[in-house]
Amino acid sequence: MQHAHKYDVTDFHGALLDIISVMNQPKRDEMLLSEAGVHLDQALFPLLIALDRYGPVGVVELADGLGRDYTTVSRQVKRLESHGLAVKQAHEKDKRITSVTISPEGKALTMRIADARMTLMNQIFSNWKAQDVNDLFRLVRQYADSIKGE
Repeated sequence: MQHAHKYDVTDFHGALLDIISVMNQPKRDEMLLSEAGVHLDQALFPLLIALDRYGPVGVVELADGLGRDYTTVSRQVKRLESHGLAVKQAHEKDKRITSVTISPEGKALTMRIADARMTLMNQIFSNWKAQDVNDLFRLVRQYADSIKGE
């Protein structure tokens, strides 16, 4: 496939790295969890959010999506289960595979986290023009879909 344009993606790539760097800071997770009034081990936080977004999902697929080792994610899933935040079940299509889904208690937590995220993100966008925010959301979704191959 030939492309009509060759873009210099240096600044864009740098911006993505800046965003990822900020999002990976433990203090950001602490701030979000605190705003939500949720007490959760930070190692379990991304796992719970991923289960909410992608579940039910196999443990291997979940580990791949998080960029973590299968055995680590498997242990963390057990911890989520012990807290009543996740449930393991036989996969719908292949009973040899174990799927994990978020429990109703886990869903209640992620809803509180989503509300807190909305509050904190809206503070960031408070001085932006509405059209700029809408354009950003639309274009980021378009980019995400493109890199996922959709």
